[in-house]
Parts: sequence; C-alpha cells; structure tokens
Amino acid sequence: MTTTKTTASDPNKKRARQRAAPADDAVMARLVAHLDFLRLTHTRKQLDDVLAWARSARPAPIELLEHVLGEEVATKRDARIERRITTSGLCERKLLETFDFDFQPTLDRGTVVELARLDFVDRAEDVVINGNPGTGKSHILKAIGLRACERGIRFRYARCVDLVDDLHAGLADGTYPKRLRAWARPKLLVIDDVGLGQLKKHDDEPTAAHSLYTLVDRRHGRASTAITSNIELSEWGRYLGDAIITRAILDRIVMNAIRLRIDGPSYRQQVAEDRAKERAERRTKAKAGPRMSKPGSSASKSKR
Repeated sequence: MTTTKTTASDPNKKRARQRAAPADDAVMARLVAHLDFLRLTHTRKQLDDVLAWARSARPAPIELLEHVLGEEVATKRDARIERRITTSGLCERKLLETFDFDFQPTLDRGTVVELARLDFVDRAEDVVINGNPGTGKSHILKAIGLRACERGIRFRYARCVDLVDDLHAGLADGTYPKRLRAWARPKLLVIDDVGLGQLKKHDDEPTAAHSLYTLVDRRHGRASTAITSNIELSEWGRYLGDAIITRAILDRIVMNAIRLRIDGPSYRQQVAEDRAKERAERRTKAKAGPRMSKPGSSASKSKR
C-alpha cells in the first residue's frame, strides 16, 4: 500500500491557511475591542508581545491568564500611586533610606522607623517635629507621606503659609466650606514649616490661628495631622496671630502628639559649605596651572 506524502506546497494546506487567516483577524479584532471596553490599556499596548510570549513559552492556560492580569494590575497600581502623589501637593519625593541619621545623632531613630510603619495613621494620632531649618524635619514627613501614597492612604501636603492662604482665598471667592472639607478629608495631612514665611492677613480676614483651629478641630481624633515647626511652641501664638486660639490648637494637636526634636546642625548648610570648599579648591588648582619643570632637571633634559 502506497501513501501519499504531503508537502509544504500541498494545495489543501494552503487553502486551510487562507481560511484561517481571516478567522484569526476577526478574533484579534474582537480581542482588541474587549481590551478597549475593559480599559486594559497595558495589555492592549503589549498585546503583540504577550501573544509572542504565549506562542514561544506555551504556558498553561491558568499561567497565561495570571501573567496577563498580573501585569495589568501592577500597571494600574503604579498609575494609582502616581496620581495620589501628584494630587497630594507633595513638592519633593523624599525617602527615609536617604536620610542621614548619623548627621543628626540626637534624633530618635526608633521613633522615625515606627512612624514609617504608618500605624499612627490608623490610630488617628498626630505628629509634631521641632527643630531649626535644614535639620531634616521636612525630609522625614515627606518620606512618610510618600509611603502613605504607596499604601493607598489619602494624603495631602502643604506649607503652613500656603494652607492658610488657600483657606483665606476660599473666604474671598465663596469656596471656603469646600476648601475646608478638602483639607479635612485626608487620612494624613502634613503641615510643613510652621514659623517659616510671613502669614498675610487682610483687615476682613480671620487670623491664621482661627483658620488653623477650625481645620484642626475638624480633624482631631478622626485623622492624623503631622506638623513641622521651626519655632518653639511658645512662639506659635505670636506667629499665628492669636494666643488664645493658638492655645486651643496646641491643646488638640500638640500636647498629645508623637513628638520629635532635632537639635543638630543644618544639613543644607553643611552641603553648601562642602560645595563652596570644592569650588574654592578647583579655583586654586586652576590658578596654579600645570606644573613646570625647572631648567636643568631630568624632566627638562628629557625634552631636549
């Protein structure tokens, strides 16, 4: 009995491929439509690569599905974190891993590490960090705020002067209740640099103390407020413009807060001094120019 050997040029196979091509195109079109409808944008962009990987690696169906959905989830999670950071008002992205604890030996490192776990946010506890400018207070709270965004915690950041200006702007344009709710809503609010910058006040505006008291009172016991201060707590009344109202703020937020103090030198000043020293050394070397060999020296003779 003889068998007919089928070659690559077999007309039957050729016709089968021709019939399959339109079918594959139709399936691909439906697949793309499904991805667009479900807004699986990452998978849509990487579809050719995913299909190529599936053809070569030949994963099990459950492995293929987990791979596709896992990549999509990771992309969406990263995008969500990025949106939280963008809308938080955080002007710098700081990391605790880059904080120089050796430069501030008086700082309680254990408390900082504990704060980084964000358990205080779950307990709606407040934080106050005192110290001179440049000692790393803002670095710590910005890093903690960044971690909050990564954990899915609603977070906002503002310098004290900017926060007060925003609330006062709401009084001028009738959006004060809306702005106050926006600042009261986050699970973690960082108010940076109390005592730094001039608090502006028009005649018909309340003092900064009144504005901050309303916000602090609304958040007290419900959400965490973390503050950095460049002045002593005893000077807050003068800075905020009303000693009595400031006492009420301190009673609600500071007296029962997790407190840190940094008495060390200014890191920014040290960096500036180091850079100035480096520039001076470069100028000195440039003025000295290349070293010239003395006449009669071995180096001079070798050039002859």
